[in-house]
Amino acid sequence: MQTIDHFDFSGKKTFVRVDFNVPLDEQLNITDDTRIRSALPTLKKILKDGGSLIIATHLGRPKKASDKLSLKHVLPHISKLLGVEVQFANNCVGEDAEAKAAALQPGEVLLLENLRFHAEEEGKPRNIADNATDEEIAAAKKAVKESQKEFTKKLATLADVYVNDAFGTAHRAHASTALIAEHFDADSKMFGFLMQKEINAVEKVMKDTERPFTAIMGGAKVSSKIDIINNLLDSVDNLIIAGGMSYTFAKAFGGKIGNSLVEDDKLDLAKELVEKAKKKGVNLLLGTDAKIGDSFSNDAKTGFASVKEIPDGWLGLDIGPDTIEEFVEVIKNSKTILWNGPTGVFEFENFEDGTRAVAEAIAEATNKGAFSLIGGGDSVAAINKFNLADQVSYVSTGGGALLEFMEGKELPGIKAIRGY
Repeated sequence: MQTIDHFDFSGKKTFVRVDFNVPLDEQLNITDDTRIRSALPTLKKILKDGGSLIIATHLGRPKKASDKLSLKHVLPHISKLLGVEVQFANNCVGEDAEAKAAALQPGEVLLLENLRFHAEEEGKPRNIADNATDEEIAAAKKAVKESQKEFTKKLATLADVYVNDAFGTAHRAHASTALIAEHFDADSKMFGFLMQKEINAVEKVMKDTERPFTAIMGGAKVSSKIDIINNLLDSVDNLIIAGGMSYTFAKAFGGKIGNSLVEDDKLDLAKELVEKAKKKGVNLLLGTDAKIGDSFSNDAKTGFASVKEIPDGWLGLDIGPDTIEEFVEVIKNSKTILWNGPTGVFEFENFEDGTRAVAEAIAEATNKGAFSLIGGGDSVAAINKFNLADQVSYVSTGGGALLEFMEGKELPGIKAIRGY
């Protein structure tokens, strides 16, 4: 498999799929440019070699072309970070894109308009009538799939080389992330530096594990984490369950959880997961106490209670001091750590203590030699909020892609490059 560090881009036009799906404020200014900065090593390597760049990305989830989600709003910032004037094509395919790509000289950069302005990027039909028949829906799906092939070919013909540096979209078989790779031979397609770092980090955790291995699973719903929990039970030594989904476990075993978040249809599943952990010899840790509030608000009245004795009208919004102490002790003594999901509503200052304690324990363990991988939007937001991102081993840019990769699923964007 070709690798970016051994490839000479001199004189070549390179199509780089990045993930510049950055947040914008109401004035369409970028509020967090982390994703752009993360791709800079790949982009600068190509320019330094004497190649020319064709940058492609999506922004948001448009149903059609719109000014609000046009990439022209991020163009000035990309130019600033790259240190070169970036040209702009008003479409990602068609005459303007083709002409500007063909005219690119070594060291020049072209940004294509939002890929998702075209339904063919995702390969899904849009604007299907609510009263459409099954036959009409099937016909619409077939039509967009057929046009997707031509769309993909048009993207591919813009360049000599293809680089995928968009891990966040690797779990989708989209035109620019998976299908396009078929138009390039093995020596002309590769992962970018960011993509390779993401793959290496996950595979180090799952395949090159130093023990004890501790996974911290937080978040709201058990249902959204079933697959990854099941997969982790085959590899971890300690599994910490926190966040809103922990109250489903508490209720499953007879606890009174007040108004706390719960999935009543997952109570049996919670019991099954606990039993499975026992059979596999996994130390499954569930919180014993909670910091509670009388409303879902930073200004709520607060208190502490056993997770099995939360009063009616109150809800658990973070783990309590006893749980913090237990979780921190396990984390500090771990050699491999995966964190996905906060312990509570850390966005509220009054309920951030548990998440902060977990973040600080991970940083301390990392400082002592542990390998720590932080993934999932809320965990990344938390590690950044507490200014600890530079004190852990790796902070993933992928959300759904990371989870599916760790569930053992085949990611189309990865398979398209390395074949598995």
